[in-house]
Amino acid sequence: MRRPLLLTLLSLPVLAILLALGTWQVQRLHWKTDLLARIAAAEAAPAAPLRDPPEPLAKARVTGRFDHAREALLGLEVRGPVLGAHLLTPLIRADGPPIIVDRGWVPLERSAPLSHPEGEVTVEGWVHPGDRPGLFSARDDPAGRRFYTLDPPAIGAALGLPTVAPFALVALGPSGSPDPARTLPRPTNNHLGYAITWYGLALALVGVLAAIAFKRTRI
Repeated sequence: MRRPLLLTLLSLPVLAILLALGTWQVQRLHWKTDLLARIAAAEAAPAAPLRDPPEPLAKARVTGRFDHAREALLGLEVRGPVLGAHLLTPLIRADGPPIIVDRGWVPLERSAPLSHPEGEVTVEGWVHPGDRPGLFSARDDPAGRRFYTLDPPAIGAALGLPTVAPFALVALGPSGSPDPARTLPRPTNNHLGYAITWYGLALALVGVLAAIAFKRTRI
């Protein structure tokens, strides 16, 4: 009798961990579902004037003029057979620091000129809170104006701007050159599957323990 009892005692912490992981994934599922609903509502609504501070992933509009002389490229992205990157351009504002705007995807080798609107423009897009380079992030090339992490303060400093907004604006719009985003980003929501996995493992452990206990009673 000692061996089944010891096995049960050793299994209880494992069972508690499995149940805790399943419950955590259920909580994440509710949070992610609510987040996706808010993103869908923001996408369906018209762009609102940019707030200070703005809410991440909010759909906003801002007015200023593009500083095309300080254009830069972000990342690498293949579309079909064409290699490209995202065009970053500072938007100079009268009522606040410049904002780094991701105007959209452009091919690295271009046969047609890019659109360079002059004068005052109004840009609609979603608020990107900015990223920080990770351990395995590609290294930026500030001198070549090639960046792989959308870190507005670092990019602004490399472009010779004393201050920039701590967030970026990812332009939304129809197809063009650059080719802007069409929708707001939507994170994946796999938490239901994870919860089922952890709860399933907990149930399997209970089943194994029950089978061992039943076998001992038959001896």
